[in-house]
Amino acid sequence: MVAKLPDQSAEDYQRGLGTRQIQMLAIGGTIGTGLFLGAGENIAKAGPSLILTYAVAGLALFFVMRALGELLTYRRAEGGFAGYAREFLGPFWGYATTWTYWIIWVTTGMAELTAAGKYIQKWRPEVEQWQTALVALVVLFVVNLISVKLFGELEFWFAMIKVAAIVMMILVGLGVLIFGFSDAGETARVGNLWDHGGVFPEGYGATIMTLQMVMFAYLGVELVGVTASEAKDPEKNIPRAINALPLRFALFYLGSLLVILAVVPWTAFKGGASPFVLAFDKIGIPGGGDIVNFVVLTAALSSCNAGGLYSTSRMLRTAGVNGDGPKALGRLNGRGVPMLTVVISALVMGIGVIVNAVVPEKAFEYITSVSTGGALLVWTVILVAHMIYRRRSSAGELPKSPYRMPWAPYTNWAVLAFFAFVTVTIAWEADTRIALYVMAIWVVLILIGWPFVRRASQGERVRVAVAEESTSA
Repeated sequence: MVAKLPDQSAEDYQRGLGTRQIQMLAIGGTIGTGLFLGAGENIAKAGPSLILTYAVAGLALFFVMRALGELLTYRRAEGGFAGYAREFLGPFWGYATTWTYWIIWVTTGMAELTAAGKYIQKWRPEVEQWQTALVALVVLFVVNLISVKLFGELEFWFAMIKVAAIVMMILVGLGVLIFGFSDAGETARVGNLWDHGGVFPEGYGATIMTLQMVMFAYLGVELVGVTASEAKDPEKNIPRAINALPLRFALFYLGSLLVILAVVPWTAFKGGASPFVLAFDKIGIPGGGDIVNFVVLTAALSSCNAGGLYSTSRMLRTAGVNGDGPKALGRLNGRGVPMLTVVISALVMGIGVIVNAVVPEKAFEYITSVSTGGALLVWTVILVAHMIYRRRSSAGELPKSPYRMPWAPYTNWAVLAFFAFVTVTIAWEADTRIALYVMAIWVVLILIGWPFVRRASQGERVRVAVAEESTSA
């Protein structure tokens, strides 16, 4: 058995994220506009069967996270899963994973900024979308520059607001179903889950076609892997956060949708309205629409904060540290923050502000499909890297992690097959097929950039070897 490899530059980060912040970061990454807004359109497409889609997708993502958790407890790597892609699949895959994850969250951040602009218009219709997007981007940019502790604290409270709103929705909905109060009257009953055409009212095909947006709703669950380098006691906190995922998925996704669809018949969502807003309106809570609008606003800001700026800046720093980009990207300031990469990610996300000013209508739908396509690639890399690690650790070449993925490698192959199926559904519809075109272009760009990155990396290794030789002489 070989010795455990050291962490790659993880000691340069501040260990500013505690247990509660890691837990809430995992929640904050997965509860966003995909649930608060996207679920309404999917209910209109598939009815109550959407709950089953969320359950299947959640199970698949839990196994992805168990695979990542085993890798993280074997050895913490700079940039999380990109480091494992480099170690087990080769330098090209480390480079490709780093830049792919960066572009996923940069584009998703643009979509969240767009959503924030739309939410503000409910209260201030005279404020244009791009103005809100710009203010939100600047505020989150400043927060991410100050310190990881402040970032973690802000994300903690963002996530708390979302969790409180969902729990309140569930409790109020249960009260309506059990005690019969509210304006929903006799229309609120558990039978709504099957009385209006059955569980699959639009057929199995319609249910399958909701997979793209459902997978987008789970995008961000892998953020635990990015935070590993800045986590206190990661050997204990990371497995704890991952083990709690099934309960979170069951409560926040399945629980909220079950209650909403029991209180409000799925047929009321034909216009694709936000399920939370519609449910509160039906129940008749004073100011319910404003409350939910505030919640979805914080959801968008939370996703932009955790994924759009935090994770993208860390992935860019990985590119600098590992030779997948200019060396300057690897620098940290005196507070342990990768300032240059935060600035670059914020500037690129600023393109979303321009898009808001020019063509605000279809950006969100296209971007979410592109993000889902990229996420499937990243999740696939995690599973494949884990299979190689498990094979090498079983052969005694590497130390075994104390936190093991159940039933590997069979679960790896099952989830990979599921991801392939989701990719087929993305290609099936014209509105989401654009994601495959964009990802094809992205693959070409990655391939074009690789020779330059490899040449620069080889040159750096030669310079280091020469410097070490002259020093020893």
